[in-house]
Amino acid sequence: MPERAGVIDLRSDTVTRPTPGMRAAMATAEVGDDVFGEDPTVRQLEEHVAELLGKEAALFVPSGTMSNQICIKIHTQPGDELICDVNSHIYNYEAGGPAVLSGVTCRTIEGDCGIFDLSQLEGLIRPENDHLVRTRLVCLENTHNRGGGRIFPLQKIRAITEWAHRHGLFVHLDGARLWNASVATGIPLHDWARDCDSVSVCFSKGLGAPVGSALAGSKELVKRARRIRKLLGGGMRQAGVLAAAALYAIKHHWSRLAEDHEHAQILAQTVRHTPGLRLFPSVIETNILYADIDPRLGTAADLAQALRERGVLVLPVAQQRIRLVTHLDVSRAQVERAAALLEQTARYLATRAA
Repeated sequence: MPERAGVIDLRSDTVTRPTPGMRAAMATAEVGDDVFGEDPTVRQLEEHVAELLGKEAALFVPSGTMSNQICIKIHTQPGDELICDVNSHIYNYEAGGPAVLSGVTCRTIEGDCGIFDLSQLEGLIRPENDHLVRTRLVCLENTHNRGGGRIFPLQKIRAITEWAHRHGLFVHLDGARLWNASVATGIPLHDWARDCDSVSVCFSKGLGAPVGSALAGSKELVKRARRIRKLLGGGMRQAGVLAAAALYAIKHHWSRLAEDHEHAQILAQTVRHTPGLRLFPSVIETNILYADIDPRLGTAADLAQALRERGVLVLPVAQQRIRLVTHLDVSRAQVERAAALLEQTARYLATRAA
């Protein structure tokens, strides 16, 4: 893909644009009214995703936030409680959806870059008592956004789901970037999803589609999800145009996520060897990394602005932390250039501060 006016955009893998092949698939998609269940391309996508995830059915929705919130609403009642990592997307980036849309509180636990152990869940289920909320749901995230693209190990997921089901809890997997976890480990999607009651996957991040996510589970769950999607305003009409982009992305862009992971390692090596920068987490597994900035260089916003002036976009996410994400729209040459500019800029700021 050509650079956007010479700019290398590493803020997120959501900034990708449809490729010519994807645009052609969208232009020729067979469509119908999906609210009536008559869009053949949407049905094809839903059946394909359900098969990939090893579930009975799937539902196409506009966004990952909507898919997560639909699943929370299905698994809970107002006054219930869900358990999630303190840095999870559901807790941090979905506008208080559990509380606003489902009347559910979040009980957070401190994971290791988003990954927590079964031992951290022991004792967290509220006893039956009229004064207390009812613990009902455990939410996992794979890969973990704020955890620097960390992969939630399969053995931990299986231990947690077995524990949850034994105690009458449901498990939802926010698998927005589950595609990345599958490529990085070689483990099929259906193995990651097997023991979870519901799963969400996103098409508009690393896969490069412009819009859309899907949730998957039992036929009954998806039937209820369809009604909640309508309630939330997510019913779409001739949505096959968007579903065609997602189908194209799965077919043509999924396996190439390995390139994004390789490119992230280039950036990671640069951060490791640049004075004033510290890699977080120390081991990068997929396409997301964070860099903590020594205050002597200035703030994250200062570094981001200096890089912007040199044609590289990064995302300040805290006072002293930036995020960099590799994706479909940045080539290896562009990543290497961005890495060189990152090092040069950090050294320049350090010299100026001295």
